[in-house]
Amino acid sequence: MPNWLKKRADLSPNREALIFEGHTYTFLEVFEKASSYVGKIGTLGLGKGKTAAVLFSNQAESVFILYALQMAGIKAVILNNRLTSEELSWQLGDSDADVLVYESRFDDKVSSISSEVNFISTDKLKQLEDGDSVFLEEYDMDDVTTIMYTSGTTGNPKGVMQTYGNHWWSANASALNLGLHDYDKWLCTVPIFHISGYSILMRSQIYGMPVILHSTFEEKKVVEDIRKYQVTVMSVVSTMLSRVLVELGTRKLPDSFRCMLLGGGPAPLPLLESCIDKGIPVFQTYGMTETSSQFATLSPEYSIERLGSAGKALFPNLIRIVDSDGQDVPLGAEGEILVKGPNVTYGYLNRPDVTADKIRNKWLHTGDIGYLDSEGFLYVLDRRSDLIISGGENIYPAEIEGVLLSYPGVADAGVIGAPDEKWQQVPVAFIVKSDSGVSEEALLALCEEKLAKYKLPKKFYFVESLPRNAAKKLLRRKLREWLEAEGDGNGH
Repeated sequence: MPNWLKKRADLSPNREALIFEGHTYTFLEVFEKASSYVGKIGTLGLGKGKTAAVLFSNQAESVFILYALQMAGIKAVILNNRLTSEELSWQLGDSDADVLVYESRFDDKVSSISSEVNFISTDKLKQLEDGDSVFLEEYDMDDVTTIMYTSGTTGNPKGVMQTYGNHWWSANASALNLGLHDYDKWLCTVPIFHISGYSILMRSQIYGMPVILHSTFEEKKVVEDIRKYQVTVMSVVSTMLSRVLVELGTRKLPDSFRCMLLGGGPAPLPLLESCIDKGIPVFQTYGMTETSSQFATLSPEYSIERLGSAGKALFPNLIRIVDSDGQDVPLGAEGEILVKGPNVTYGYLNRPDVTADKIRNKWLHTGDIGYLDSEGFLYVLDRRSDLIISGGENIYPAEIEGVLLSYPGVADAGVIGAPDEKWQQVPVAFIVKSDSGVSEEALLALCEEKLAKYKLPKKFYFVESLPRNAAKKLLRRKLREWLEAEGDGNGH
């Protein structure tokens, strides 16, 4: 298939492509900026088949460099800038990256990274002479273009490989579902290091649609820019949507606004009712890094009637629910959610065993539990069994537990998500001491050193023992009951 950005610059050179902090770039300008970076990257000895890790925030330059890497056929390992130096060091080593390109604002974090990889700041990259801009004229849809790390329920994170074809089909599946209008503009306040943000950049060049990019989420600026630029679509999680509603007060969004694409778990009923009152269409979704963004989506007309549902599989996609033996279960029965489609990854980087276990006959075993109702609407009951979703960020308890158990004097640790008004959920930890000198302050200090800020336990409960079954598996539902008892003032 032709190089997307080059094709877009040829088809609609003067159309708006990117709006960032009041500056508007056309598709031709974006293509020229990205081409310039292809030349600069070439002087580093990078070309097709090489791997570059990037540590970026939401900036125009970040977009140009990401497009440049894609055009050059260089695999981009897109790192989460909220991770600690230790977490980043591990991912850099695992990905075999040839270089790390990072924003100068992350100087301190990068200086603490332990890695053999060459580092170059975006400031220094910008100053390099333009070499020959050798970019791909055509994309092989089976080639990997991006790698994003996702936490597993056990052990270290896994690098999800995403092909040009995965992104192409994800963009097409979204267009077939939401429709595509020549006046569409997408507001991106979610991080472009997440699939939710990166997929918006893919849609932009494939659709020929402008993206209004915000460096961070600020509800006041969101409402202002929706009005100013006549934004039609925005990607959000529940906490963001709640804050937009508060900011709106008695006001409404312009009639041109047609879609809040909601990820990160089902929305609470009061939130949906408020959106209906204000005439804001909310499309609830189910997706993951492995599916290159949304996989199933619930249309607004069903948002109350099918409360809690993630909708139906998008046009190119298939969903099955199976039992522990891999057999399909009847409609309404619970089981593991399996997904299949052209936007599903074909595997995990350097993890052939995990890939073989998770992807069988092209069906991805998500580990999520759910069911399909009589009309085929998907309900997700447990997000990857133990997943905590905090402000749209995925947090696996096992990772936090591993850090806590490394502390001398901690005999056992269990982590679950506690309800939180602002973030939906926050991690809390249950600790069994083998040394009475273990303190909450010491454990928090260790977590701050090892974990991203959003993963830090917000509360520690010191207990005699943790509930485990005969196979010694931690019974998290029991911890949830304890937490509820705490809330009722009954203790445990």
